[in-house]
Amino acid sequence: MRLVIAKCSVDYVGRLSAHLPPAVRLLMVKADGSVSIHADDRAYKPLNWMSPPCKLQEAPGVWKVVNKAGEELRITLEEVFQDYSYELGVDPGLVKDGVEAHLQELLAKHPETFGEGYTLVRREYMTAIGPVDLLLKDAEGKSVAVEVKRRGEIDGVEQLTRYLELMNRDPLLSPVAGVFAAQEIKPQARVLANDRGIRCVVVDYDKLRGMKKDELTLF
Repeated sequence: MRLVIAKCSVDYVGRLSAHLPPAVRLLMVKADGSVSIHADDRAYKPLNWMSPPCKLQEAPGVWKVVNKAGEELRITLEEVFQDYSYELGVDPGLVKDGVEAHLQELLAKHPETFGEGYTLVRREYMTAIGPVDLLLKDAEGKSVAVEVKRRGEIDGVEQLTRYLELMNRDPLLSPVAGVFAAQEIKPQARVLANDRGIRCVVVDYDKLRGMKKDELTLF
């Protein structure tokens, strides 16, 4: 990963045009080729970015990031304060807790939870950046990627968004719909999911386990 702190302006030219005036920002270049621009006022979303596959062309004072569609992210560098690269290696991905792992297992056994006619294709379907929890087919035979969480928060929606972006490039899978499934989904996560066309499903863990509501439990 390469991290550059610089005073820069940014122009995006594509389906839409956008401009960021000069300011000190963090530029992040990942091993997959993606480039993103960050400010110091948000936890998860960059100001602008270019997803892979794309090509970074560096010249004195300017970066041009161009994707396969010909869209361009142009970064004009006024002053570079730090330019640092570090090899992170392969990330093992998120490790699920016991409840989350069991919830994924139960949903794999009961894909009809997501709709009539849904069937399981595979658990832990591997993508280039890690495994999506469930790959299903809906009643019409279309692909559905499901990310399972015990508590649904914004980072889970972001994770599923990245999986969907990669999976929809595969002509054997595309189009792939997204489902964010959790026992509880935070309002902010629901808003973000809806904005990205991802369906939210609140799952009753006890019902999936075959427990009645009036049964006593230790936890």
